[in-house]
Amino acid sequence: MPQLKTPAEITAMRPAGKFVARVLTSLRDAAKVGVSLRDLDSHAHRLIDEAGAHSVYLGYHPSFGAIPYPGVLCTSVNDAALHGLPSDYVLADGDVLSIDFAAQVQGWVADSAITFQIGTPDPAATALIGATERALAAGIAAARPGNRMGDISAAIGAVGRAAGYGINADFGGHGVGRTMHEDPHVPNLGRPGSGMRLKPGLVIAIEPWFMAGGDEYVIDSDGWTIRTADGSLAAHAEHTIAITNHGPVVLTARD
Repeated sequence: MPQLKTPAEITAMRPAGKFVARVLTSLRDAAKVGVSLRDLDSHAHRLIDEAGAHSVYLGYHPSFGAIPYPGVLCTSVNDAALHGLPSDYVLADGDVLSIDFAAQVQGWVADSAITFQIGTPDPAATALIGATERALAAGIAAARPGNRMGDISAAIGAVGRAAGYGINADFGGHGVGRTMHEDPHVPNLGRPGSGMRLKPGLVIAIEPWFMAGGDEYVIDSDGWTIRTADGSLAAHAEHTIAITNHGPVVLTARD
């Protein structure tokens, strides 16, 4: 059952959103050719400690994970779409990097993700990332009181399908609050006018992820890393938003 937040609780979630946005901005600046994924994870861990925040990834162990999650970031490169583990992999020119980051600040959680290129831009990767960001914006625009969850999902899916990208709805957005994953699930494909009615006070993470090839994915033996089945590039974008009487408020907006 989705837990609606009061206006005061949404205000109390803002510090978490601002912190997550600040860390992602810092990570984007730090991610260069020659930097390892573990370096980025250590960078984020230092920022968490300095802020007195709490990682909601480190040690997280849902049923599908072969091991408890070993880092504070999900760092997914090229064909890795979601949940990529921090490792000694060193970023190379032309890599496509997705960083997903969530943290708890003052008892509230925010969750956000960005995808960008390392070094020399590639037009195909630029188009994929741009479509994912447009889909996120379309999903946010549909997150208004009186609409239904299917309106968000359909808006996301329409952007991806129009661009010719693969979409899989098994993994998508989710409710956010005192914990990282709350009800409801927010699929990236759907039918307009279907699903639960959206009400003020609902706080959700909207997170489209598109694949340059088909709709299928595979999961590494670590139980975490989700890759495109055909080896094509993937991109992921995410914001935590609050639905209010005045429309959606992006709690993880980056300056």
